[in-house]
Amino acid sequence: MFCVGTLTGVSPALHDYPVYGGQAVRYLVGAALLLVVAQAFGKGPVRLTRREVVFLFLLALTGLTAFNVLIVESTRFADPATVGTVVAAVPIVLALVGPAMERRKPAPRVLVAAVVVVAGVAVTSGFGGGSPLGLLLAFGALACEAGFSLLALPVLGRLGAIRVSAYSAALAVPQLVVVGLVVDGTDMVRVPTVAEGLALAYLAVVVTVFAFLCWYASLPRLGADKAGLFSGFLPIGAIVSGVALGTGQPGLADLLGVCLVLVGLVVGLRPARVEVGAR
Repeated sequence: MFCVGTLTGVSPALHDYPVYGGQAVRYLVGAALLLVVAQAFGKGPVRLTRREVVFLFLLALTGLTAFNVLIVESTRFADPATVGTVVAAVPIVLALVGPAMERRKPAPRVLVAAVVVVAGVAVTSGFGGGSPLGLLLAFGALACEAGFSLLALPVLGRLGAIRVSAYSAALAVPQLVVVGLVVDGTDMVRVPTVAEGLALAYLAVVVTVFAFLCWYASLPRLGADKAGLFSGFLPIGAIVSGVALGTGQPGLADLLGVCLVLVGLVVGLRPARVEVGAR
């Protein structure tokens, strides 16, 4: 999630590049690299069941395609800080829904930790403002962000992190091409400048390949509720990348927000106490 947060540091280089075409290129390159990684680790293609195809398609449609569309469109009607704060509430959603999908009760400690993490992100990102439509689109993006994790859980067991990452990225490409053609027509893709090419390469290699693999490898190990707490690293990645690239300096609110995120992680990831004599 820290890597995903660094996205804001390279995004300015793509301000003049078609949004949806750029995302399609990103996922196309990312999927190709992931398939190479899969082959190298002996995780080549397998015959998918109908159930797995449905989950992977929905994962790509919501967690990748619709998420990008809703993020872009929501910022037309709401302040980016507002959108970021709404989407950053995903730890609370995962803390509630994740355990239900795993047929267990939500852990109160993890839920409290999720609230602390979200508060930290809100302090860092700010609250901003926006129209009811902008807020509605932002909450749609929040649902899609949750879907990125929750829809992967049923298929990660058999397919593994590499295949789920590769297949979902590949399925998102034609979906984004359709969106790009509707929005930008034949101008949805063009030859990038050097800066744009480097930014797209960073998105494909770091934010797609590396970040996807890390996330989907950790999800079944930690559970969706605890993994969701690490979404708090998104603004931390944004702050660090801004400092590294010289595009921003952290203020008092940023530092306070980071402290709250870290407190939430400590609370949520602390091992549960085991009573003496318990079996």
